[in-house]
Amino acid sequence: MVVHCLTRGARASRALRWWPVDHYFSASPASADERRHINVALDGRTFTLETAPGVFSPGRVDLGTTVLLDTVGVPPAGEILDLGCGWGPIALTAALREPAATVTALDVNERALDLLEHNVARVRASADLASVRPTLAAGIDPDLRFDAIWSNPPIRVGKQALHELLATWLPRLREGGEAWLVVQKNLGADSLARWIAEQTDGAGAPWGAIEKVRSAKGFRVLRLERV
Repeated sequence: MVVHCLTRGARASRALRWWPVDHYFSASPASADERRHINVALDGRTFTLETAPGVFSPGRVDLGTTVLLDTVGVPPAGEILDLGCGWGPIALTAALREPAATVTALDVNERALDLLEHNVARVRASADLASVRPTLAAGIDPDLRFDAIWSNPPIRVGKQALHELLATWLPRLREGGEAWLVVQKNLGADSLARWIAEQTDGAGAPWGAIEKVRSAKGFRVLRLERV
């Protein structure tokens, strides 16, 4: 019995040691801002980029984002929104695929935005890159509308907060614009698709037509077309 208790205590100690002290959706992460560099493949090219604790998937491009980027293709040469940009794999890929676009990279996490600022400079040093603007929500013109929205949305922020986030930005698609979202199947991808299908904007018009375009590696890719 004593051995059993000690084993449980050791497991608890390890759990406490590895439990995150803050969330990637914190405005100002509490964890130490210890910058490091990782090699990342974006749009068939490898770049050395900067990451740090306290942001989403700091060690690699996460699997959901990889599934999304393998699905979406080339964005339009217009206004693109990366909703929940983190350190930048989606925004940077969109900017590499369409240098004529303008990419707004939105996050609440100030450390993530600073990392993306550095990563834009790193990629631009060796590749043709669209304009990428990392920003908080307050820095976006309220009249700006988007030709495309690409997002691996922060599901773990909670359903209510997630719905509020999507209700703020998805209606800002231009007519004919498309939003592409990747969501883990076991974290509510299908229920989120149903919820989006039921939503209307301030004028009572539906947000658009939502469809599941791909299922891969435990994720669904959803496409919303603004009609």
